[in-house]
Amino acid sequence: MANDLLKSKLISNDKIELLVNGNEYAEAAKLLLKLQLMRWELLSENYKNLNFVKVKSYDYGSFRINLQYNPARIKSTTAGSGKAVEHNGKCILCYENLPAEQKAIIILDSYLILCNPFPIFPAHFTIAKIKHRPQEIESSFNDLLLLSKFLHKHYTVVYNGPKCGASEPEHLHFQAGTKQFMPIENEFSSLQNEFGEIIFDNDNLTISAVDDGLRKFISFESCSDIALLNSFNQFYEIYKNIQKSNREPMMNIICNYEEESGWRVIVFLRCKHRSKHYFDDDVLLSPAVVDLGGVCVTPSEKDFNRIDSPLLKEILSEVSLYKEGFEYIITSMKDNISF
Repeated sequence: MANDLLKSKLISNDKIELLVNGNEYAEAAKLLLKLQLMRWELLSENYKNLNFVKVKSYDYGSFRINLQYNPARIKSTTAGSGKAVEHNGKCILCYENLPAEQKAIIILDSYLILCNPFPIFPAHFTIAKIKHRPQEIESSFNDLLLLSKFLHKHYTVVYNGPKCGASEPEHLHFQAGTKQFMPIENEFSSLQNEFGEIIFDNDNLTISAVDDGLRKFISFESCSDIALLNSFNQFYEIYKNIQKSNREPMMNIICNYEEESGWRVIVFLRCKHRSKHYFDDDVLLSPAVVDLGGVCVTPSEKDFNRIDSPLLKEILSEVSLYKEGFEYIITSMKDNISF
């Protein structure tokens, strides 16, 4: 019965099947979105609404942050805060609970590519584990690398930690969205040059630490998935020492892949999910991976109008890892990263 139900959620289309058989998952996802827009009213309406989303941009010298007013994102912004809309106890990413109109493509034999009905990106997907299990990156980092490689023609793959942005923290999922939509994808080299410090560098792997005054992140660049996996695992063990608990240390991840240069993984380091302004001043801005990538999203027009450059900087810097913790990670990685 379960297998029959899963099969019923898969898109039935000969062209998509041919693309999947040829590992052309980016093209298959693109076609999936096209077909879903024709057949799923909620998805179609929310994509139409993207044409009316308000955006303003703040210049911080070497980089910019865009602020987007997107009322459809209210559920994600308020998830886990007590302000969220309840889902009657059902996991919204388990295939048996998906809307009847929502269809999927299987990837890596264990994930579903789904069109996100509340988009931020011009093309926005959720990539959900078929089997219900908690959001967790340590054992799924290699999946992130593979997903980004399969989808790289059109899309960037991202991850939100269970305590800092995941809308459904009890169900493992990634997201994929239009490449170059987040400003940091184009600004990475300038950020690295102006604010970065090389932690490790050889012919196979470069690891950098960047603090631009708003965000703190560690980047990994390599053509080798083995080098990335090993170095990420070593970083993870060091980062766990700062946030001493049984829970995953707070992080958000952007993963890009290119045929010539391989992977670039940006890991944003966090100390809070939301800033004091969310609770004290009712500012509905809840930074997750896309926000840290340079597209901050608020579902409130009032907040869109009152958030200015200094307030945006204060919010992002407050939720980023504190200076001493960042310095500890840099020092520890210099002393311990080895191959």
